Amino acid sequence: MVTTIQLNEDVKKRLEFLKEKKGDTYEKVIVKLIDEKETDKKRIERLIIEGCREMAEDSLKIAKEWEGTLMDGLDKNEKWDF
Repeated sequence: MVTTIQLNEDVKKRLEFLKEKKGDTYEKVIVKLIDEKETDKKRIERLIIEGCREMAEDSLKIAKEWEGTLMDGLDKNEKWDF
């Protein structure tokens, strides 16, 4: 089914500018923009997941470095003022 949409002249000019070939349709330009947006969204999601994994690994390393630090002979009843 084909439908008609209304665009203001500025949007139409911008879509025209994005055409790669003379015969490209506005539909082709819009579909390409949608595909690029979906690809970018997936890429960003992967980067966020990767970043969270790296932070979790760093947190585990730090936690392991601090394991048992209270077992080094410190007085458990000692009060610290901050």
